[in-house]
Amino acid sequence: MIWHTIKPFEVIGSDQEPPLARADWLAATHELLARGARPVAVFSRETNDGIRVWMAFAAASLDRLCLTSTVFAAGERRAYDAFSYDIARMNYFECELYEQTEIVPERHAWLRPVRSGDAWRKNRMPYSFHRVHGAEVHEVAVGPVHAGVIEPGHFRFQCHGEQILHLEIQLGYQHRGIEEMLPRQNPARQLVLVESIAGDSVIAHTTAFCSALEALTGISPSLREQAVRGIAAELERVAMHLSTLGGIATDIGFALPAAAFGALRTAIINLTAEICGNRFGRGWIVPGGIRFDLDPSLIDRARHVLGEVLAKFPDIEDLLFNAPSALARMEATGVVTEQQARASGIVGLAARASGIPCDVRADFPYGIYRFSSIPSPTLDSGDVYARAKLRALEIRNSIQFLFEQLGNLPTPKPKRPPGSLAANAFAIALVEGHRGEIAHVLSTDAGGRISQVKIKDPSFHNWHGLALAARENGISDFPLCNKSFDLSYAGHDL
Repeated sequence: MIWHTIKPFEVIGSDQEPPLARADWLAATHELLARGARPVAVFSRETNDGIRVWMAFAAASLDRLCLTSTVFAAGERRAYDAFSYDIARMNYFECELYEQTEIVPERHAWLRPVRSGDAWRKNRMPYSFHRVHGAEVHEVAVGPVHAGVIEPGHFRFQCHGEQILHLEIQLGYQHRGIEEMLPRQNPARQLVLVESIAGDSVIAHTTAFCSALEALTGISPSLREQAVRGIAAELERVAMHLSTLGGIATDIGFALPAAAFGALRTAIINLTAEICGNRFGRGWIVPGGIRFDLDPSLIDRARHVLGEVLAKFPDIEDLLFNAPSALARMEATGVVTEQQARASGIVGLAARASGIPCDVRADFPYGIYRFSSIPSPTLDSGDVYARAKLRALEIRNSIQFLFEQLGNLPTPKPKRPPGSLAANAFAIALVEGHRGEIAHVLSTDAGGRISQVKIKDPSFHNWHGLALAARENGISDFPLCNKSFDLSYAGHDL
């Protein structure tokens, strides 16, 4: 074994483990992938010697991350034999690495833009979409501008009649350069940027960022603050799952549960606003802990709201999941098999709907989840029904977890403000958002300042899962498939 293992939130010196020679790096990474390891983050750093590339993997049956790294020297041709030639789940990570560093993954089967649009190759040649040829095959292009309130993304369907043969998704229209901007901002502005990565995952992304900062400063929030962070995270999860269920009902044309799920979601986000002043949790999570605690009156208020939601939810759930017309639209629609999900590296709820247990809260417990676990069920049909039903199950589990935390909050302790960051080091923070695994990698320079940030939203993994789900379905079912994944354009585009 020639790779290095670390735990999430563990600080490692940038030069603590020397880079591997190219042949050793290729061999070590191939061995990890052959063992079923899943890529968590791929990040690079300019050094005096060239560009150093790290690859972090979650290995099966290990509670640690495996790291491999190598240096592409300034004077050499920057290229390597693509891992994705054999292992599909490395495909998009290698596309991103090429786009950001121009390190060429040779023999890559599908090198394409991630965020940069047409003029993305070194020779500035425009990208050509894949096309299916046949006498009755036609192409349907949708977006990037869509009807209604929706973020921009381009969908290129290759169809035979109504059946989708292939879907290619092109994103990047929401690219704001957050990774490049973050190191240049003061701490207060950094939080504003992090809270803007994905508007429906404010708590999850801010918790990941602050946890990485805390690791680099050597402090840990009190147990009370960790519990409140867990409450914030599960409120966000419940609200967004309710929102998605409402969207699924809307795309089926089932107005009553759509409106009812929307009303319950409003109750949850209004509760969040009562606690921290913002319905999406902006300002609640800060480095070192939390800005807003729960006093006895807020605890009582939270119990009341959650009790009402839990009392009303079963009837609405039954309405959606017991209606034959709704089941006819959801069952066997947009199927992603377990084999496809593993090969593509899908994470989070989408993976669990295909029978793969993949939940950071269980695999790499952090914060309050180290002391108070939460069930993470799986289903195996991999269809719209499974992705919808899992949301309903997780809503119940999260509300039960919230009641447990509200009834057993630890005693508050004095705050410990963050100190100086460790110099020439980095830390990888993993958090489970409502879509799945979020990763934040923070690197520091010799002066102990943040020099580089790498952010990965679960949507980065899962957009390809949506493309797989759409195949062999009618094009009229695509909105339903899309909503069952409910991925983030902005979270992907950064």
